[in-house]
Amino acid sequence: MPNSKPFDDHCQQCPRLADFLLQVKAQNPDYHCKPVAPFGDPDASLLIVGLAPGMHGANATGRPFTGDYAGILLYQTLHKYGFSNKPESVSRDDGLSLINCRITNAVKCLPPDNKPQGVEVKQCNEFLASELRQLPPGAVVLALGTIAHNAVLRACGLRLSSFRFGHGHEHLISEGLLLVDSYHCSRYNTQTRRLTESMFHGVFEQVGKRLNPACA
Repeated sequence: MPNSKPFDDHCQQCPRLADFLLQVKAQNPDYHCKPVAPFGDPDASLLIVGLAPGMHGANATGRPFTGDYAGILLYQTLHKYGFSNKPESVSRDDGLSLINCRITNAVKCLPPDNKPQGVEVKQCNEFLASELRQLPPGAVVLALGTIAHNAVLRACGLRLSSFRFGHGHEHLISEGLLLVDSYHCSRYNTQTRRLTESMFHGVFEQVGKRLNPACA
């Protein structure tokens, strides 16, 4: 696995993102407007990897997928399948906790137009590599979207062309580590029906069977 680095909430390695956060903070003084830390069980066997914080979601609240549209389906599904004690994530002090699950993003800072540049994804990859190193044997990584999928592969030092993204696809990327793909639970994907609730639930049923093979 390539070089890794623990999460740094003062990171400013990407000048474009650092400058953008300053602009957003000036307009929204109450917003988090810093790198957003991973959230959940530090000993989890399931790591969910999203794209990046949303402007009025994680960038505002400081918790992944909290306060934005994409988090609605995600947290409802986590609760349904026993990975969360509540079906809704509102703020960092709402009492929600994750069970055997941790959530992070490929890019820890809010990008303009929610579109990180390739160099920014690569620059942030060392943090994801650190998170992957902490996973126990038999862990599952759920990648929400192609960028997250590729970021996981890069963090593991693997060729992207060897593991093609596809909704519901499974990839054994190392001994004891399984990568599962899903379309991102974004507003666009759910409203266009590219990703339906049943499709998303189906992926979590896959994940549950891989984490608990005796229940398969």
